[in-house]
Amino acid sequence: MKHLKQINKYFWKYRKRFLLGFLFIICSNYFRILAPQLTGFVLDAVQIELLQQKESEEFKKLEKNVAVKEARYDVLVKAVTDNIRSRQMGFGSKVLLCGITLLGLALLGGFFMFLMRQTIIVMSRHIEFDQKNEVYQHYQLLDTNFYKQHSTGDLMNRISEDVSRVRMYTGPALMYFINLAATIGFSVYFMVSTQPMLTLYVLAPLPLLAITIYYVNNIIHKKSERIQALLSDLTTNAQESYSGIRVIKSFVQEKAMKFFFNKNSEDYKNNALGLAKMEAIYFPSMSLLIGLSTLVTIMVGGLYAIREEHGVTVGTIAEFVLYVNMLTFPVSAIGWTASMIQRAAASQKRINEFLLTKPAIPVAEKPIAHKVSGDIKFENVSFVYPNTGIKAVVDFQLNIKPGSKVAIIGHTGSGKTTIAQLLLRLYDPTEGRILIDGEPLKELDLSVLRRQISYVPQDVFLFSDTVAENIAFGLETTDMKRVHEAAAFASVEKEIDGFSEKYDTRIGERGVTLSGGQKQRISIARALAKDPQIVIFDDCLSAVDTKTEKDILSNLNRFLHDKTAIIITHRIFSLIEFDQIIVLDEGKIIERGTHQDLLAMDGYYRFLYEQQRQEKESSAS
Repeated sequence: MKHLKQINKYFWKYRKRFLLGFLFIICSNYFRILAPQLTGFVLDAVQIELLQQKESEEFKKLEKNVAVKEARYDVLVKAVTDNIRSRQMGFGSKVLLCGITLLGLALLGGFFMFLMRQTIIVMSRHIEFDQKNEVYQHYQLLDTNFYKQHSTGDLMNRISEDVSRVRMYTGPALMYFINLAATIGFSVYFMVSTQPMLTLYVLAPLPLLAITIYYVNNIIHKKSERIQALLSDLTTNAQESYSGIRVIKSFVQEKAMKFFFNKNSEDYKNNALGLAKMEAIYFPSMSLLIGLSTLVTIMVGGLYAIREEHGVTVGTIAEFVLYVNMLTFPVSAIGWTASMIQRAAASQKRINEFLLTKPAIPVAEKPIAHKVSGDIKFENVSFVYPNTGIKAVVDFQLNIKPGSKVAIIGHTGSGKTTIAQLLLRLYDPTEGRILIDGEPLKELDLSVLRRQISYVPQDVFLFSDTVAENIAFGLETTDMKRVHEAAAFASVEKEIDGFSEKYDTRIGERGVTLSGGQKQRISIARALAKDPQIVIFDDCLSAVDTKTEKDILSNLNRFLHDKTAIIITHRIFSLIEFDQIIVLDEGKIIERGTHQDLLAMDGYYRFLYEQQRQEKESSAS
């Protein structure tokens, strides 16, 4: 239960609905609980009517017992019975009036039950909405390394299935628990006030019930935690299969993936069935114990009535039977409610694991909202990936002046992409620091900074939306003029015009309907549409042909004339005049200079240049 403390803030937020719901539950149960007393009054009246003609000692004793019992009735019931006695009407009319009163009490109880659900259940839906938004917002604050360590399926399961189970606690479980407490409270109070000895016999099975509930709930809690973990595995398996369906089909691995899914599904099914079997035994056991209370009521109450002991009448037995029947659903719902609470606790525990996770990229106490000019400085920056221990960058030093163009070249795994991620502060350096316009990167407002930087990642990601919305993703509003201009700079405008709905064409999940080159160019257009001061291109032309590459580079040369640009690549772009070219190897700078300087060094850059020139000559011939 300690895990559920996390959601107490929501109860406080919606305290008015909660308090009203609590009041409506009390009112609903109050009007329902009066029915047994009124029913007992009618049955006692029938018995008195039958014995009245005999004027026997039995009649006088019954009349006295009934008078004593009615003196303990609720104020409202006493007002109704006194009113009936004061009227000069026949016996049938009295019974009819009691029947109408019972109907009125049922209607009042039903009306307040309706209001009860409109407050408590609606409150739970508001809490579900707020909690999903809280989880989603926290997900966005977490760092890149967090997403490398956790599967998408598990993240989705926690924000959907786990939050839904918590809602069952804040709504139905809470409502039934208060209803249970109110029903038991009213029933026991009126039972004790009517006949304490009979009440003791009737409630005798309840300690056994409490022990059973405690024992079974521990089992349910453990099974619930296991089931939620297995559901995450199942969701992850399904999500990866859907996302990688083309790879699965191309490698003819449908059977293998189905085997993995079946295995996870079988584990989930077996554990869910185990929990269902436990509940299948549990709930009938509750009904059995309630049934025993009813039998005890009739047997003991009947003996008291026959022997004329403790003032028990036929009406008293009827009252107690109705009280026990009223307790049947609430008491049997103890197990159901406890099960929901245990499942909610298990789910909230999983949610808390993420909500209590601190972002590895801390926000400065007083972040600086700075308009960047493009002056970037890396001072002795080193970085080690926390999950693998790989040294990606070692003692990296680089000064980039505003408006200059820098190329970072190196083979795969040399640390090029890490430089871009450090500049975007997706990671913080293990050693050293990064300055932008003389301000430490850690002190800058990240949102303000990232709005002024455009990044085209190596792994292109497009959203399942229109072409226009994907290009305008970084803009506050969709400006079609800027969208068209960006598409033209990225040399993708003609192809978009050839689509069936042009810029309104939906491109499918992750841009599945587009070719690799089209996705890369739309990603470039998305970066250019922001009109940023700093642009980072991370090997973003690998899927385009040579002619298209020339067109894009020619356009970029014009677009980037007054902007700071960092182009990460494993190829040499001769159409862009770079102020600096950095050659990386195993995270270290091995060569640095202009194009001519590096050719004169006769090192790795010269080797790469000659190799690329020979490839062009051979392809041309």
